[in-house]
Amino acid sequence: MTNRRRIVILGAAGRDFHNFNVAFRNDAAIEVVAFTAAQISGIANRRYPAELAGAFYPNGINIVDEAGLEMLLREHAVDEVIFAYSDVPHEYVMHLASRALAAGADFSLLGPRSTQLPARVPVIAITAVRTGCGKSQTSRYLARLLKERGLHVGVVRHPMPYGDLARQAAQRFTCLADLAAAQCTVEEREEYEPHLAIGHTVYAGVDYARILRLAEAENDLLLWDGGNNDFSFFRPDWNICLVDPMRVGHESGYHPGEAVVRMADTVLIAKTDTAAPTAVAQLAANIRHLNPAAEIIRTASPARLDEPAAVAGKRVVVVEDGPTVTHGGMPSGAGWLAAKAAGAVIVDPRPWAVGVLAAAYERYPHLADVVPALGYSDEQLNDLHATLDAIPADAIVSASPSDLGRLMALEKPMLRVRYDYAEAETPGLAGRLNAFLERMSLAGRQ
Repeated sequence: MTNRRRIVILGAAGRDFHNFNVAFRNDAAIEVVAFTAAQISGIANRRYPAELAGAFYPNGINIVDEAGLEMLLREHAVDEVIFAYSDVPHEYVMHLASRALAAGADFSLLGPRSTQLPARVPVIAITAVRTGCGKSQTSRYLARLLKERGLHVGVVRHPMPYGDLARQAAQRFTCLADLAAAQCTVEEREEYEPHLAIGHTVYAGVDYARILRLAEAENDLLLWDGGNNDFSFFRPDWNICLVDPMRVGHESGYHPGEAVVRMADTVLIAKTDTAAPTAVAQLAANIRHLNPAAEIIRTASPARLDEPAAVAGKRVVVVEDGPTVTHGGMPSGAGWLAAKAAGAVIVDPRPWAVGVLAAAYERYPHLADVVPALGYSDEQLNDLHATLDAIPADAIVSASPSDLGRLMALEKPMLRVRYDYAEAETPGLAGRLNAFLERMSLAGRQ
């Protein structure tokens, strides 16, 4: 077909694929000439497979590095560039828009009306203004409460398809063996393992229409466990957004986090047990300005270190959740706090970093006292292993939600930090859940 409108989708192996699937895959008037890749290393220079791309793309679609955007736009006479990834400053988005406009293309974003799929069962969406706010423990808490009420709840995780996209089209995980069979990365394991440990089924992948059909057929209710600061791929009946008092001001400075907090029904101020009261108060005022109709609930995020006495006065290397301390911008997290509280001496890991870990410290200069748990590929996992073994410390304190000891034979003893959601006020989130179930006619399932 001639005269098709040529589009490039800027992505990071997640929303970009979803936007294509729901908005463009079956549109004969559109030609998506390429996806670009950013944020995650090693996801460019492959193809979106023909099995997922549909009849108009018998050879699939190229995925290229975003760095070559201008050449790509001019070479293919691209008409429109669509931005489709998350957790970036507003200014960053507009710099990309300027690059697209200078090359002669339009620049656009797709919103909830164009991309959210309707479900046949109720949907609760857990989102945030930045990565690392505490979505995961909030999702686990709500899933546990729903299970205690006799409801079958399916946890649908925001995509992280960094491997074989065709194999990852629609995934269902019920045990750790499923993660091994799917060759999940550390980043995937960080999100899936805690849910599986308490008996929840997790769904994820690439084609979320297929995932939705699978999940809604098996459950009374779906819990969207968001990634970064993106909004849900499913149309929520209850839209929850977490904000972080450790990063006051970020709620209005990042995309699409500001949009997420503006559309929320309920805003959870996380980490009030460790944040300064003045920061919590300022954040509440900022939320009131952005979304006057939202209810605000203050919550806590207590951290628990295995055997804190074992590291008192000892040298330790701290491992944190990767995205939180890399593009999430946090200099440290729960691992650092727990190690400090236990009286450990935290070793600066940077002199011993190798490979992708050394590159990460150059790219994210705010990092100093912690090691990001990078493991998107075997190369990254090997570099993480080598770095941890080389650091002169007595033990490893790991706040990665994934059990790194399952993935590598570490020379040092490892103590894990676990963090959970906790109510900080009454009736809190649990009370709000009861009202939601009543509204959805699910309250009697107890």
